[in-house]
Amino acid sequence: MLFILSVLLNIREYFHDCQVYRLISAYFERIIFNTMTILNSCCVKSCYVNAPCKINLHLRIKKKRSDGFHELESIFAALAFGDSLRFELTGREGSWELLVNEDPELKGDKNLVSKAAALFRDRTGFSRGLRCNLEKRIPLASGLGGASSDAAATLLALDLLAGTGLSREELLSMAAVLGSDVPFFIDGGVAWVSGRGENIEPLSDIGGFGVLLIKPPFNSYTPAAFRLLDVYRESGRHDPMGFKGLFSAATEELKSALTGPPQNWPFFNDFLPLLPEVEDYRKILDNLRETGALFSGLSGSGSCCFGIYSDRKKALAAEKTIKSPEIFTQVTFFLASGANPVLE
Repeated sequence: MLFILSVLLNIREYFHDCQVYRLISAYFERIIFNTMTILNSCCVKSCYVNAPCKINLHLRIKKKRSDGFHELESIFAALAFGDSLRFELTGREGSWELLVNEDPELKGDKNLVSKAAALFRDRTGFSRGLRCNLEKRIPLASGLGGASSDAAATLLALDLLAGTGLSREELLSMAAVLGSDVPFFIDGGVAWVSGRGENIEPLSDIGGFGVLLIKPPFNSYTPAAFRLLDVYRESGRHDPMGFKGLFSAATEELKSALTGPPQNWPFFNDFLPLLPEVEDYRKILDNLRETGALFSGLSGSGSCCFGIYSDRKKALAAEKTIKSPEIFTQVTFFLASGANPVLE
């Protein structure tokens, strides 16, 4: 086929005025193009994608909605550290297999990767057999959004692998069904997130800083943290305005603060003062600042803390000082985008 196409192209200059030649040439070129497209699609068997984690530079939990969810105002920032997923087409129509390098319980249908794949099939009608190898690196129950990022990466990867060409709006619609944090990971980068998590406003990228993640040897589960928050508020014991007045900053001030130096960021996490491990968190945050962090905070509902350093070299030096066998540490940097799947 390639030989025929080559001949047709080479003799074109001699017969460019011949109407018959042009018709024959166009006919064979279209046949060859369509055949090569089909062959290429048959050869594509897998898709690889990285799923970045995120940190909440700022997190304010507002009122509880009638649907049971809470309104929030937060600044999400994607990081270069994350999980990776490889999706492979298999022979058996409609089959699904999830392989995970971590806890066997993550392989079940409750995993957001499985839920995302099922939702994608339901919305698009894609029925080819699929196998997913999930390489977990993001710690569980850490507030880094690992499961949500995996779900968004699944939607993006399957859209590419299946050739469905879904719009951003369609992807965001599916993401919102899967979880409050999932829509952010469709685009990643840095964003002001509000509502339940479905309202996403991109903000200026943050570049040049090093980020040190520290997860203590205990987990923090989001549903339990929200229940605790509700109990505190109902009792009148939790008043964010009492914590140095940090929430007096208006929305636009918080957004624009990112353009200033991290040591001046007026950000806070609404969960931090009320979690049972608050003293453990405060010690970690103090350690981060003592080792040169320009800003430190708690991500999500915990249990991972983070420090922002002027560069990666200083973050690595701080990691050496803080690191111990009992805690998880990782040096990374801010990522300007989200997951970018690649066909293999």
